[in-house]
Amino acid sequence: MRLVIFDLDGTITWRDTFVPFVAGFLKRHPRYWLRLWCVPGALLRYLLAGRDRGRLKEALIVGLLRGVDRLELGAWTDRFVDRLLARGCRPQALEQIRLHREEQDHLVLLSASPDLYVPRIAERLRFNESVCTGVRWDGDLLDGRLTTENRRGEEKARCLEAERRRHGAAAIIAYGNSASDFAHLMLADEGWLISGRAGLIRRAKEMGLRYATWT
Repeated sequence: MRLVIFDLDGTITWRDTFVPFVAGFLKRHPRYWLRLWCVPGALLRYLLAGRDRGRLKEALIVGLLRGVDRLELGAWTDRFVDRLLARGCRPQALEQIRLHREEQDHLVLLSASPDLYVPRIAERLRFNESVCTGVRWDGDLLDGRLTTENRRGEEKARCLEAERRRHGAAAIIAYGNSASDFAHLMLADEGWLISGRAGLIRRAKEMGLRYATWT
């Protein structure tokens, strides 16, 4: 069995999913608009305190979505995922996923994006499992604090190694699109950079990674 690990944002999708998810929910629920005052402060702390993306993500979820009901957020998640899969994914990525599924590979969606919607995307794309950044709930109300490390950079590498131990895979194929993905791509038996950026491609070549540009 081969273990095949896909990044989400920029690899399967054309762009980031977190900001559109949060912004789309707020657009449809004006009663939360007053919470937007928290955004400048969260961004300032991010810039002044080490540029920790996990803390920024947590601050935005807590500041903008804390207390949202599970059913209300779930309804938006369904709509968001429908739109994302209809118009926001790279056709070549979807085809590659299909080919791996036909080969009966074990598909893992590994993303720094939160489990507010990543597991739903994995389910719809028929992945075997998803590994993503966890977010705390208080019963049926969103708490917003993170329950895991932000699944990015070296944390993705740790997750890949955990998947290797858990599945005992004969070979691992991994796809990613950014410099932060190099850490886990280098650990795969076959690491693929999906990018059209010349600088990243040059670095991928130097590191012995494969590369492709998906439309």
